[in-house]
Amino acid sequence: MKPRHKKMAVIALSVSALAVSVVLVLNAFQSNLVFFFTPSQVVAKEAPIGKSFRVGGLVEEGSLRRDGDGTTMKFAITDTAEVIQVAYTGILPDLFKEGKGVVAQGKIADDGIFYADEVLAKHDENYMPPEAAEALERAAKAQKTSFKQ
Repeated sequence: MKPRHKKMAVIALSVSALAVSVVLVLNAFQSNLVFFFTPSQVVAKEAPIGKSFRVGGLVEEGSLRRDGDGTTMKFAITDTAEVIQVAYTGILPDLFKEGKGVVAQGKIADDGIFYADEVLAKHDENYMPPEAAEALERAAKAQKTSFKQ
């Protein structure tokens, strides 16, 4: 093999290795990507069914109840425009309360219930995820315009 051919083979091998590593990194990034949706978007079927995503809003007053097994909690999340039912098996955060902000990560099933793998409650009086705060603000504006009509 001539030195020129060896050099071309090394370059081709390097480019191939780089392409494979880029594909693997992008695939790992795509599988770990989790999107945020509001209850209104979930009700409008904008959220993927069977794929993990986050939903956030306020825990609806009077919606918190415990199933018979003692570890499964069911509650409703609202953005003041729409409401979705959530089921979570595990221990809820200490700051989890009705009327307070929450973000849940999980999947929505065919029955329309969001099965959460993780529930996050806001950690102080001033914090709310930007997406959840924006969604609540949009829902409040939409309600105001619907009352005016």
